Amino acid sequence: MDIEQKQAEMIDHFVKQASSLKGSAIAPLVLEATSNPSLFAFSEILAVPSVAELERTESATLLDTLRLFAHGTWSDYKGNMARLPQLVPDQILKLKQLTVLTLAESNKVLPYDKLMQELDVTNVRELEDFLINECMYSGIVRGKLDQLRRCLEVWDFGNFLTAFLVLYNVQVQFAAGRDLRPGQLGNMLHTLSDWLTTSDNLLVSIQEKIKWADTMSEADKKHRKDVEDRVEEVKKSLSLKADADFRGHEEMYSETGGVMDYEEDRSRPKRYFISNLHEAASHILKKITVDWTWFTAKLLEFLLMAFPA
Repeated sequence: MDIEQKQAEMIDHFVKQASSLKGSAIAPLVLEATSNPSLFAFSEILAVPSVAELERTESATLLDTLRLFAHGTWSDYKGNMARLPQLVPDQILKLKQLTVLTLAESNKVLPYDKLMQELDVTNVRELEDFLINECMYSGIVRGKLDQLRRCLEVWDFGNFLTAFLVLYNVQVQFAAGRDLRPGQLGNMLHTLSDWLTTSDNLLVSIQEKIKWADTMSEADKKHRKDVEDRVEEVKKSLSLKADADFRGHEEMYSETGGVMDYEEDRSRPKRYFISNLHEAASHILKKITVDWTWFTAKLLEFLLMAFPA
């Protein structure tokens, strides 16, 4: 069961009891309510008619005590001890817990020195024990201690709302809220109005960014398509040129008087040389046949030239 649900159940319990009591008979209920470890809100009890009627009676201090626990701090009690009843240890503990919540509500950064002063704590060890055992373990504050730093940094806090805090010494992620003080509702409405305006402006800005992103995306797609189309055109142009060159070579090789004639012209000197060689060989053979003596003389002449003495 979370702290807000416990709060609701305890408030309902004490409101029903207070509605059935009158005058000084409410005193035990006030003591019990302000000492209860699970109750941190008292506005509903203050609003009970029988409690509000204590304003101008001998039991008015009971009403002042409830107001102290609804809106006050430990310092407020010390400044008004003369007209307030003496608190019991459980009430003192409760008021100091409420003091931590109030400080976290009104300040973004809470130094250890400030906490020690407001809580009447004499040393850091005592302060850290209080924050861990009486605030974190009780569920009114969730966080993490960092002993290297000496302050409490608050991220967010609100009355009857989940609060998210960060401590240099205590990194708080959640804290319970206190009762609204007289006149505080207007400030809260103003804050919420500012938050709503900021949210609307942020939404408009986000929508503009989305629209710009869509426009840029479309432009990028168009540019990419143009490039792809251009590439295809170049490919087609190169393909057509290659086809034309290929057809040109075919025509050149197939036309009469073209490459074939050129090759024929190139072969003519070879045919002429072979023909002359053939004629010379025939003449020599004839000479050998007709005049064997001539052949013998020529052969001897050749051998003498090839192998001189």
